[in-house]
Amino acid sequence: MNRQTHIGPLMIASGIYRRSSYGGLHPLRVPRVSTVLDLAGALGWLPAGRYRQSPRAKPAALTAWHSADYIAALQQAEATGMATPEMRRRHGLGTTANPVFPQVFSRPATGAGGILLAAELLGHAASGAVHVPGGGTHHGLPDRANGFCYLNDPVLGILRLKALGMGRIAYVDIDAHHCDGVEFAFAGDPSVRLISVHEENRWPFTGRLQDDGGGNAFNLPVPRGLNDTEMRAVLERLILPRVAEFSPDVIVLQAGADALLEDPLSRLALSNNAHLAVLRALRPLAPRLLLLGGGGYNPWSVGRCWTALWGALSGQDLPDHLPPEAAQVLRDLSWMGGARPPPEPAMLTSLLDPPREGPLRAEVAERLHTLSLRRG
Repeated sequence: MNRQTHIGPLMIASGIYRRSSYGGLHPLRVPRVSTVLDLAGALGWLPAGRYRQSPRAKPAALTAWHSADYIAALQQAEATGMATPEMRRRHGLGTTANPVFPQVFSRPATGAGGILLAAELLGHAASGAVHVPGGGTHHGLPDRANGFCYLNDPVLGILRLKALGMGRIAYVDIDAHHCDGVEFAFAGDPSVRLISVHEENRWPFTGRLQDDGGGNAFNLPVPRGLNDTEMRAVLERLILPRVAEFSPDVIVLQAGADALLEDPLSRLALSNNAHLAVLRALRPLAPRLLLLGGGGYNPWSVGRCWTALWGALSGQDLPDHLPPEAAQVLRDLSWMGGARPPPEPAMLTSLLDPPREGPLRAEVAERLHTLSLRRG
């Protein structure tokens, strides 16, 4: 295949995220992708040439990994507004974690469509970068919703990249939760290198240090309170050397923002500077990069983080203080119910967190040493 074009940087997203919510007091009731679009727009970082509307993936495209029965069940749940007892038992639909909401098929199918479009663009290009903030649903299973994830768009994207001739794909996941669905899909596949950094003793309770996914996975469970200093060591001692030695054709970075200090669903303590450092260090290691969202349940921290990542990817100067129209986007956010406290005032006027440095604890250093001895 002749690949002579450069793609992007592009952002692929959709207005569906502005119109849909998991409802009630579900952690994904809060706005996330719409905040990125609004913040980036207010900063002047989304000119028409940098933005693509995400298509909705067709059912046939989703069955590249998911079962046809499961996709049909998702469509039926959206059409009827309910899950039958059989759907709940067999497919995990209609549960507290994976409720039926009005866009229960169309929203995840739009996320998957964005990833598939990004994979198509990158797979036909000699180089480039695409950001799909609505992607990163790394827990989805072939026949079942799992952990807020109805589809597994990273898996679908990687499969499409492989079909387009990408023979070496590095998947790096810095979400606070282990990428169980992605590892299930590619365990033992020598063309995909999997690296996951996630909080230990946190759902889904997979990704133990000794689990190598059949030889192609490097799992680093980290203790509570992981700080920027420790994440820098993770980047320098694990992520960068393992990606560089693999010489990937494309890097897929799942940049879940739930590893940040303010997130209610983890107990890690990173600043968004850590995520920026990972992105900037990885970008030169492959000609193509696909940047995904993922977890993140504090609307202020996730919106600021993913917008900053887009700014770095698209070559913007990240401001110390937000202009009034951008700050207003953050002031207009809320928890959408519940009794959580408001954000610290600095989160309403700045894009970047203050650094959150700290000691490099012995257990982190020891685990990094253990992984450094493992043959890739």
